[in-house]
Amino acid sequence: MTDLPGTAANYCYRHPGRPSYILCQRCGRTICPECQTQAAVGVICPECMQEQRRNAPRTKSAVLTRLTGSGAPVVTYGIIAVTLFVFVLQLIPGLGVTDRLFYAGAFSYPALFEPWRMLTSVFLHSTGFIFHVLLNMYMLWIFGPQLEAMLGRWRFLALYLLSGWAGSLGVLFLADPRVGVVGASGAIFGLVGAMLVIQRRLGGNSTQLLVLLGINFVIGFLPGTNISWQAHLGGLIGGVIVGLIFVQTRKRSQATLQTALIVVFALILAALSCVRLLA
Repeated sequence: MTDLPGTAANYCYRHPGRPSYILCQRCGRTICPECQTQAAVGVICPECMQEQRRNAPRTKSAVLTRLTGSGAPVVTYGIIAVTLFVFVLQLIPGLGVTDRLFYAGAFSYPALFEPWRMLTSVFLHSTGFIFHVLLNMYMLWIFGPQLEAMLGRWRFLALYLLSGWAGSLGVLFLADPRVGVVGASGAIFGLVGAMLVIQRRLGGNSTQLLVLLGINFVIGFLPGTNISWQAHLGGLIGGVIVGLIFVQTRKRSQATLQTALIVVFALILAALSCVRLLA
């Protein structure tokens, strides 16, 4: 017996041996259960599903939007990413990343003058104690987004770098010049110092912040921790100064004055970095 066209239509177009009475709601072809994709109304065939996906508008996922949107703390995320990348490089034998970038007071003396180490050391961490980098990045994750939202990206970046630089100056003037240091602790303390200044100016409660600051500062004096309290103190002072500049010149009409004061502070740090050259 010869099949009629209507009868042929009762078989899946992709699997001719499988009878079905379900039609694709877009193209009208018969499809078996294996070929069906549930739609808002009815089902659609694989080809129509592919076409629908090709023509669908491209949208970012919620995570990607949060990471890259206009209000996302991209500088904070960038600093964390760079620091972790450098940490991985430190673990690779033969590269000598730590030896090339760590800071000690001796590198500010004429015989070994390498002043850039004052900033590069901020992105290094102890490879023998992984919690060193994890704790610093965790604190940056906590305080970074808040400060970056309040200050803006470029101001936040300036605060972080200048605080780290000030932390290295604390090491230069208060620590043994033969002892090397690594870590973002000075920059992190600078963020905390700036947060304290801003919160007090805005009338916020800074008790918990003071407690956290006190605990972390005392830890630097515990024997055997190998934590540079000098970097903590220097970074804290630097962060407080930068925070005061931002708070006192926060009006739009004071933008030029704010930039000038930040530049002057950076020049003061540069001058202090060269003091040992005159010794």
